[in-house]
Amino acid sequence: MSQTLGVAVIGLGFMGRTHIAAYNAAAAAGLPCRLVAVCDASPERLSGSGPSMGNLATGAEGKPLFDPASVRVQTDPERVFADPDVHIVSICTYTDTHVPLALRALEAGKHVLVEKPVGVTAEAVRPLADAAAHAWLRGRLCMPAMCMRFWPGWDWLHERVREGTYGRVRSATFQRLVGPPRWAEDFYRDPARSGGALVDLHIHDADFISWCFGRPAAVQTGGTYDHVTTVYRFGADGPGHVVAEGGWNLARAFGFRMRYTVIFDEATADFDIGRDPPLLLHTATETTPVPIASGAGYEPEVRHFVERVAGGGELRATMADALQTAEILDAERESMLSGRAASL
Repeated sequence: MSQTLGVAVIGLGFMGRTHIAAYNAAAAAGLPCRLVAVCDASPERLSGSGPSMGNLATGAEGKPLFDPASVRVQTDPERVFADPDVHIVSICTYTDTHVPLALRALEAGKHVLVEKPVGVTAEAVRPLADAAAHAWLRGRLCMPAMCMRFWPGWDWLHERVREGTYGRVRSATFQRLVGPPRWAEDFYRDPARSGGALVDLHIHDADFISWCFGRPAAVQTGGTYDHVTTVYRFGADGPGHVVAEGGWNLARAFGFRMRYTVIFDEATADFDIGRDPPLLLHTATETTPVPIASGAGYEPEVRHFVERVAGGGELRATMADALQTAEILDAERESMLSGRAASL
């Protein structure tokens, strides 16, 4: 595709601002994309300089991200879908609006990047997974924004697991902890809409685990919607010990913790976002830092999507992947509520 791809972002909260910053960075790096439209119900956000909230730095902090004089500002998504200058739409609204908006964008012939979670349940995600498969046959892409598949140090881990660089994985533990969301509190406090930390936060590790090791045979989850720990059980070919903890019920001053420890036959990989360097590799004789790119996973995620829209190739994350992750989280919810293991 030789033309510049017009981009629209719907929803200008924390993730919408993050997407805009990522598209701006992609354009600055020479990719064929340009922000042409934004959509939100808030006049303050449509000014281009609304407040930024979130758990960590994303590149969208403290500066205007667009000029309303040169970018179309809309309050009605239908105007975005009808705009012939829009080729790519990022859906960054509340979770329970993702699927209806993405379906409308696909129907209008747009390529669509959908923030996670795509939906709170597999039942909610399935219609979009089906529509995305049909859209792909017509040359339209629809990708879930599973940012950990692009996160520096996590993409490295996936390659080591899949290539068997250090032998088989014997144990993998993941931890993602933070204080409660300080924005849209009514939404996040309602598990029916947000899924709670079980879905909105812990989804990152559930998806990453399935990307590395495949669909688990069963899960055992304990905790609450605000804080869960899950043990993943795989068949004989999978790791014998895989555990992920996710919670957002810590004190606000706690900050953000994101870690993994993965034990291979011949080495142990150790990531901690709060440490410099964040990724260490331990062997029998030494500990060495692993060079990784700086920054978060949002910019490489958006670059990947723009490149696939412009030039073709396989998506690193698909709506079929999003559906499988939603099915895993459904099983985790079932196990959490019943106190018993749930099979998949």
